[in-house]
Amino acid sequence: MNRYDLEGQVAVVTGGAQGIGLTVARRMQASGAKVAIWDQDADMARAAAEALGGLAMPVDVTDLTAVQQVARATADRLGPISVLVTSAGIAGMNARVMDYDPAEWRRIMAVNLDGTFHAVKACLPQMVARNYGRIVTIASIAGKEGNPNLGAYSASKGAVIALTKSLGKEHAGQNIAVNCVTPATAKTRILDTLKPEFIDYMLSRIPRGRFLELEEAASMIAWLCTAENSFTTGAVFDLSGGRATY
Repeated sequence: MNRYDLEGQVAVVTGGAQGIGLTVARRMQASGAKVAIWDQDADMARAAAEALGGLAMPVDVTDLTAVQQVARATADRLGPISVLVTSAGIAGMNARVMDYDPAEWRRIMAVNLDGTFHAVKACLPQMVARNYGRIVTIASIAGKEGNPNLGAYSASKGAVIALTKSLGKEHAGQNIAVNCVTPATAKTRILDTLKPEFIDYMLSRIPRGRFLELEEAASMIAWLCTAENSFTTGAVFDLSGGRATY
């Protein structure tokens, strides 16, 4: 495992109590960062932070006021936030768009899109004040291609991609890089919400013939959060095992 230089950085990982978020948090801690895990599951967040020697900050990312309060509390405890990875997300129900429950649609958008917006809005001022920051949003290959029976999830992740590109342009004149990764399916708890036949379909779409390993995602994300990534911003990095066509 390569050790990236994140010494002296304060990193926030939303959804950091499990899955890609937790693996990213581990990689960042191993690379010298002080890590704060923001997660709605308070018990899991505390357990993950204790194992890492990091800071647990239970928060619902759909609540902007709560996210802003946690951002201030994180800075008070660890120092100004310089790195943000937005990993909090849900897949939602499997259904055609015409059959989709509007309440479920709004729930998915609230977590995946609004949650990303809230985290960025809360953390960016600290980066702007110091003229330095690294943000990585986690979207999905579904945000590029659209997955059948996951219209809300696909739409939310497509919006995260567009939001990232806008942010990259807005802060291109500063030493703040905002980039996005678009993973294909990885073995996380999100699979527990999907039907077996849909999981098989997802696997069949990946030319590599396997699911993404969490450590593979963490490696790319961690590098994007280093000072070494000094030019690229507003970009989308695929972790699709060859599935992406653009």
